[in-house]
Parts: sequence; C-alpha cells; structure tokens
Amino acid sequence: MIIVGVLAIAAANALGPRVAIAPPLILVTGGLLVGLLPQVNVMVSPEWILLGVLPPLLYSAAVSMPTMEFRRNLAAIGGLSLTLVVLSAVVVGVVVHALIPEISLWTGIAVGAIVSPTDAVATQMVKRLGAPSRVVAILEGESLLNDASALVLLRTAVAATAVSISIGGAIGGFVWAVVAALGIGFLVGKANLLVASRLSNSTVTTAVSFTIPYLAYLPAEHVGASGLVASVTAGIVTGVGAASHLSAAHRMAEVHNWRTIELLLEGGVFLLMGLELSSLIGDVSRDGGRLHTAFGLAALVLVVVLAVRVAFVGPMAGMLHRRARRLDDLAPKLREIGSRMPDDAPPRVSRKLNRKLADLDYFLSSPLGWRESTVVVWAGMRGAVTVAAAQTLPIETTSRSLLVLVAFLVALGSLLLQGLTLGPLVRLLGVTPDDAEIDVERNTLHVRLRGVIEDDLADRFATDPEHYRRVREVVVRSEDSEDGTVAHVGRAEFAALRQAMIDAQRSELLALRDEGQFSSQVLTEALARLDAEQISVDLYH
Repeated sequence: MIIVGVLAIAAANALGPRVAIAPPLILVTGGLLVGLLPQVNVMVSPEWILLGVLPPLLYSAAVSMPTMEFRRNLAAIGGLSLTLVVLSAVVVGVVVHALIPEISLWTGIAVGAIVSPTDAVATQMVKRLGAPSRVVAILEGESLLNDASALVLLRTAVAATAVSISIGGAIGGFVWAVVAALGIGFLVGKANLLVASRLSNSTVTTAVSFTIPYLAYLPAEHVGASGLVASVTAGIVTGVGAASHLSAAHRMAEVHNWRTIELLLEGGVFLLMGLELSSLIGDVSRDGGRLHTAFGLAALVLVVVLAVRVAFVGPMAGMLHRRARRLDDLAPKLREIGSRMPDDAPPRVSRKLNRKLADLDYFLSSPLGWRESTVVVWAGMRGAVTVAAAQTLPIETTSRSLLVLVAFLVALGSLLLQGLTLGPLVRLLGVTPDDAEIDVERNTLHVRLRGVIEDDLADRFATDPEHYRRVREVVVRSEDSEDGTVAHVGRAEFAALRQAMIDAQRSELLALRDEGQFSSQVLTEALARLDAEQISVDLYH
C-alpha cells in the first residue's frame, strides 16, 4: 500500500501541471474512488498524523521561508495567522454550537480551529500565476504560522472540552504553549546549526536534520508547550542561519531531500483524505442518517470562514495602506539623513538606515490594494493541515465522524471552489507579475557582485599589476561563462582565487539580505548559483 501510495503521489504531481489540475485534487479524487471499493477500509490513528506527519511537514515549510519578506510583512502575517485564526475559530464554534446544541461550544471552536489554517498549495498556485511578490510572501507566511497557531488553539479547545476551565485559564494555557515552544525551538535550531557546521559529510548532516522537528517537538510537548510551534521555530532559525553556517553541499542536499519529504507527506495526507472519505460517509450515514447535515454544515462553515476572511482582510489592507502613506512622508527625511551621514559612521547605524530605506521602497513599490487583497482572500484555501488536524480529534468526541467529515468536506470544497477559479480571478483582476522589476534587480545585483570580485582582486594583487591583469582575465571570465579557462593561472591558484571570490560574494549577499536591498527571490537565486559554483570548485581539490 505504501509503494502504491508513493507512486500515486508522484504520478499526480507529474500529471497535475500537464492537465492544469492541482495535484491534491487528483489525489483526493483517486483516493475517493479507491475507497469506494468494498474491500478497502482505511482509518488512521490521530496520533500518527499529529506526531508522524505534522512536525516534519511544518519544519520543512519553515526552513524555506524567505525571511526578509517575512520580516517586512510581519504585521499582515501576524494578523492573518493569529488574530484571524482565533476570530474564525470562535465564529465557526458559535455557529456549530447554535445549529447542533449537542456539540459543546469548545468542541465547535475546535472545529473552527481545524478549518482556520490555509494551505501552501494556494501559494504555489499564486506563484505560478505570476502574482506580485508581496502577495506571495504574505500567503507563504500565513500558511506557515497559522498552521501552528490553529493547532495550538485546537489543543486548547480539546483540553477545555475534557476539563472545565475558565476563559482566563484557556488564554494562559495558549500563551504558555506558544512562548515555551518558541524558546525550545530557538535553542534546537541554534544547536542544529552548530552541529551541522562541524560535520563534513552532507549525507550525515541531512540524516541529522531529519531528527530536528522531533528534537523540538518532544521536549516542548513534555513541558506542556506546543511541539508544532517548536518545530516551526527550529525550522525558521535553521533557514535563517543555513547560508552562513552550512556548506554548499549540505544546503543543496537538505533542500532536495526535504522537498521530497514535503511532497510525500502532503500528498499522502490528501490521498488519505480520499481513502477515508467513503468510510466517514458510511459512519455518518449509520449514525442517524445525518449525511445531509454534514454536507449542509460544511457548506455553511466554508461560507463563514470566507466571510470572516473578507471582513478581516479589507480593514487590514486599509490600515497597511495608511501606514505606507505615512512612510512615504518619512522617506525624504531618512534619505536626507543618509546623505549627511559621515563616512566614518558606525556600520551598524548605516546598515540600519539602509534597511529602513529599503523597506520604505518595498512598501511603496508593492502596494496592497483592493486587487491584491482580493487575491489574498480567495487564495486562502484549506488543505493538508485541515485534513490532518481533523483526524487528531479525540475518539470520544461527540459526533466525531460528523465533525471530521465536515472538515474534510470544507477542505475539499475549498480546493474545488477556490482552486479551480483562482487562475481566472487573478487574470480578471489584472494583477500583473513584477518580472520586469525582478530582471532589473538581477542585472543590478550581477554588476554589484562583479564589483566585489574586481575590488578583492585589486587589493590582493596591488603590488603585481601584470599578474593582476592575467588573474582578472581568467577569474572574471569564469564568472560569466560555464567553460571558464585556467590558462596562465595554475589550477590550484585558480581554485583558491575562485574560493576567495565566492566567500566575498556570499558575504556581500548576506549583508544585502540583512539590509533588504534586493528581493528574497533574487538573493536566493544568487546564493543558489554560488552554491553550485562552490561545489564545482570543490572538485578541483
């Protein structure tokens, strides 16, 4: 069964782009058809999903998070991933409890927490459609953090159903679960970087990295905190420090291996969703024939979460727009301060000013207008985490089969309704891609990195102009051509020089990332090219 499942996931991801259908939809449909066979009866224990799937899935997403855009859009991401999650869960909880009184308010809030988080599938679709980078960054950050916050809220609500606790006690438990998990995840992420930087074998480093989500998850759970928040935090810390602590071979190995794990885990959740649907439908049908209730409640819940999202994103976009206008008034003053700054000013001060100016340019060049806000609203699809979280409801939960089926139907309906209409909506709104701006950034960054090479070589061979001329010709040509020659320069000297150039360029890229002078996409591409060149230089030794 596992072999067939892996092949099905691979086939869906290979076929999906060719037929313009999201792979999750193919997997759910295929699983549903297989699940209709009488000899197929698949039900997975919630503990397997909670411990086996979610920690590595969230950790993998956190490692690849573009930290610069995450920092810039923290206000929007925080609002969507925390405030909106709590608001959506409470409203859904009230609706569910009002319609089915036998389901307690806390259980209804647990259902609301399950259907609150958005899925990364939407982000990938928006990327392919060429939406502005700011929209993509907001959706990426939201899909990562709201998974953790929704699952913490789910855990709090489930605990409240088992033990009668006050609102203050529930809030206190929520805060402890987050704060303690943040501390543990930070320590585990730092320890991961420290250990990985001392390992020379990339295979060993990757093997160690597979344990990191659990090294963060298990201690956090032991002290009553959220293991999932700890796993996400460890992933973010690792992703931020990877470029400066890990070798190029280590980074490339981890990227490819974690992408494979993410593909299999997320695909497996959707496939499992299809396989379990028929069993859930059968259980609900036998439980008083409430199948029509499940479908009606799922449709209503989907409408509610979309309505709450619309009501939240609109004012949030207006607030961010007003903030951008205030920053626009501030920009001339900051530029004047920068022009008057003495040459011997502390690097920390100039770096902070450059970052502030770069942030201002970003907000002004990437506004979040009503068109972009509409995409943010409609791209909030439910998916793998909703499906996985639904299965973590305790077995003794009242009307558990009904509630799990409702969550499954909400995820499926969201993928069908929003997933199939997102592309036409983006084209209708005319949300244009910023490819031209990205190309300009690529060219500007290339010129800047070329200058780093020129400056470093000039300093290195200042006392030997003739040798500098020969070395410059070889090293600079190797920067622009895949068949760079080592003529007139010894092989060992060429490798040493290219290594020095790579180190200088990487230091420059990391400094630019800290200052925020280029987009994460361009900087990530440049760092990936340096990693590839680093590996080719290593072959010289």
